[in-house]
Amino acid sequence: MGWLEVARGDAPLVVSFPHTGTEIPAEIEARLASPWLARKDADWWVDELYGFAADLGATTVRTAISRTVIDVNRDPSGASLYPGQATTDLCPTTTFDGEPLYRPGEAPDAGEIAQRRDRYFTPYHAALRAELDRLRTRHGKVVLYEAHSIRSRVPRLFEGELPNFNLGTNGGASCDPSLTAAIETACDARPFSRVTDGRFKGGWTTRRYGRPEAGVHAIQMELACRGYMDDPDAPPTPQTWPSPFDPDHAAPMRAVLTDVLKAALAFTRS
Repeated sequence: MGWLEVARGDAPLVVSFPHTGTEIPAEIEARLASPWLARKDADWWVDELYGFAADLGATTVRTAISRTVIDVNRDPSGASLYPGQATTDLCPTTTFDGEPLYRPGEAPDAGEIAQRRDRYFTPYHAALRAELDRLRTRHGKVVLYEAHSIRSRVPRLFEGELPNFNLGTNGGASCDPSLTAAIETACDARPFSRVTDGRFKGGWTTRRYGRPEAGVHAIQMELACRGYMDDPDAPPTPQTWPSPFDPDHAAPMRAVLTDVLKAALAFTRS
């Protein structure tokens, strides 16, 4: 499965990249309204931003498949993670901004959604579970860190400008409070804004695997894109989005994220 990328480390830390993929099978792309729209909501450059994770001994799990094909961070039953709020589905039919992803009559039906779930969703989570189990047998506790990003302004999803760092712990249920506190401290040590369990409380993966009583502590980090890339205030266009990855722009945020992952590892060894 070339679309599923697992890089094993020995430290008690798994970093998951569910939304950095941009690959779309040709038979699906032919039905889309726009190839650019279909990739607009990717977590751009996040796997590159966390390129240092391997040096810390972390295991990484990534899908190269676009979230437009299937969102591996959604409830496979189709239930909303945020009832009453705008969100996207297991197999999205609109962008974050509400634009149709498919041409009229071309959206996937229930049968196709089930096929995509079997082909992509199930193997992704089997790999994630296998790595957590492998590391859990070697260490007293392990951290699952869900790495995400989103444009700083998406009026359909939230008002105003999103804080730089958005920690999600499912209201404190998915990890020990001391892990949350350690990551908050790392974020707050630099001149970036931060919120915990704000608009983004953690997706299906954080909620599914976070079992502190069983030694698995899950936390989601949603980054506002402006912290590491050019993120214009105006609505994105094919000419302005995504902007290229700029290591110099990303360096201050990468320094904080390095401290964040080190804090997670220190927690597992405490």
